[in-house]
Amino acid sequence: MRKIILGMLVLFGMTTQAQNLEVQQTIETFFKGFHSRDSIAIQKVCSDKMGLQSIAENAKGSQFSTQTATKFYQSIASIPTTMQFEERLLGHTIHIDGAMAIDWAPYEFYVNGKKSHSGVNVFTLYKDNGQWKIVAIIDTRRK
Repeated sequence: MRKIILGMLVLFGMTTQAQNLEVQQTIETFFKGFHSRDSIAIQKVCSDKMGLQSIAENAKGSQFSTQTATKFYQSIASIPTTMQFEERLLGHTIHIDGAMAIDWAPYEFYVNGKKSHSGVNVFTLYKDNGQWKIVAIIDTRRK
């Protein structure tokens, strides 16, 4: 009986780890497209109905903003090639419930090699026909 329970726990752990890896790979694909200014690559891992929100924090308080996916894709494609940028994810905390997942991912953002700001990204995903799709991104931004 112990072997059966142990086997089930190992199988459950492997399944959970595999799903977490799928979510993380989806987010990594998103950032590969982001860093290469490739809005087509980004769209492949995003829902058509994706929403983006941001909370900028400074000494005066916080400011909440929203952006449509279309405007986001346009802004990515219009980043000048002379500007170098990198968003470095510092970790992933992934939770999955069936076809829904979230990833809490702290980050640091660099422009031309200098730290611009930091915060946390929260990605919400759903599994559509076996593929994870990003349906929402909200982030915090602080200096």
